[in-house]
Amino acid sequence: MDAYHALADRMDAPAGWTFLDPVAERIAALVQRLPLGPARDALHGVWLGHPLHPALAQVPVGCWTAATLLEATGGDDRAVRRLTTAGLAVLPPVLLAGWVDWSRLPPTHRRIGLVHAAGAVTAALLHAASLRARCTGHPARGRLLGLAGTGTVGLAAALGGHLAYHRAAGAAHAEAEPRLAPSDWHSLGATADIPEDTPVRRQLGDVPVVVVRTAEDGWTVLADRCTHMAASLAGGEVVDGCLECPLHHSRFRLSDGRPARGPATAAQPRFETRVLADHLEARPVNP
Repeated sequence: MDAYHALADRMDAPAGWTFLDPVAERIAALVQRLPLGPARDALHGVWLGHPLHPALAQVPVGCWTAATLLEATGGDDRAVRRLTTAGLAVLPPVLLAGWVDWSRLPPTHRRIGLVHAAGAVTAALLHAASLRARCTGHPARGRLLGLAGTGTVGLAAALGGHLAYHRAAGAAHAEAEPRLAPSDWHSLGATADIPEDTPVRRQLGDVPVVVVRTAEDGWTVLADRCTHMAASLAGGEVVDGCLECPLHHSRFRLSDGRPARGPATAAQPRFETRVLADHLEARPVNP
């Protein structure tokens, strides 16, 4: 093992733990069946433009870290208890948002996410036990449990960061497409070869794009790789003025590429179009 990258390799190790798959599949199916309605997209962070879970997670991690630092510097025990309680109180929506995102990840990502979630739950249990010990006259035990809980949540957060950045869970997978495409007009083929309301895959230079022709002879050209997990949108279908991803069923509005339904949270890059001599041409939208 490369000593310089040893820590990264260890954090990535759960990706190969296939024994977690049966449990992961059952939990994912349960989460996907939850009757959350519009709250599901809110928990994904569709309204925010990126996943909500990492933003929410700052609250319990911050509360518990502050409690540990306050105690280490001789702070008031009542303030430590309040911070610990606050971290526990906000945990349910943090966990729910995380599970909702996790249920739409591929197997390798789910395995890492399951270990991350186990660490977060363990940290919460340790802090709950710490609070109980403090409230029942065992401050020394409470301090040790609190320190263990903060250390555990730190490790869980590091693994979550590895999942988000190294494995790109929740990242916008098509963000670079406009920069990689030719900057000038580029032909996508004869208009007669593109049927109505049927996604068609084309190449804009080296960048794969998906073309949708509406019944009103309108044209939409979007990056073909879904911003959620890079599935090809050309395999999807047009539904209610949106292009639906065939993998996780995110929907992107044809009018502007913004997600109308999660789990995708980032807009699908959209390209300018024009018809010249019965050929469709496209180019990146000028910033």
